[in-house]
Amino acid sequence: MSPQQRAGDLRALTRQFPRAGRLEAIYLRPARRVRVLQAQQATAIQGLGLQGDRRAAAGAASGQHSHKREVTLLQAEHLPVIAALAGLGAVNAADLRRNLLVCGINLLAAKSLFRDQPLVLRIGEVLLEVTGPCEPCSRMEELLGPGGYNVMRGHGGLTARVLTGGLLNVGDAVSCEVPAANETQMLLNI
Repeated sequence: MSPQQRAGDLRALTRQFPRAGRLEAIYLRPARRVRVLQAQQATAIQGLGLQGDRRAAAGAASGQHSHKREVTLLQAEHLPVIAALAGLGAVNAADLRRNLLVCGINLLAAKSLFRDQPLVLRIGEVLLEVTGPCEPCSRMEELLGPGGYNVMRGHGGLTARVLTGGLLNVGDAVSCEVPAANETQMLLNI
């Protein structure tokens, strides 16, 4: 098999997911160090984030958009791992302060391996582009105890930007897909 054929196979493999996942929970952070609010639905705003979340409010007030960290996502399957690494019986997802808790689909695989072949997450009517890892902050030491920062490394979730806004509902299907040609061109130009 030639290197081109192997690369072609890898491109096909990175677009294939066994099933859709599910949006388990939505959390809004109205301000720093304020308890998160759990919601059954939220509105994703293109270029800003989630209505009612401090990131979207800050972007709207300043007129500046981050384009990297508009929304944060956490893999629900990582919660038992985080608890085990921290030596805790369980961890409450709300305490980790990520916006969207997702199960049933590998979020890490939603970041394309190929720049010219972007992938997007579809959650209900919303399209998100995964922009990178959501690194932990020092608050994890308060929450998880000494070493909490390192417990979260690699399990802190992902950051994303909102490509297409709309309504998110707990229970929505979460799928990873190759964007339409016009969306791909838009992603490549940013």
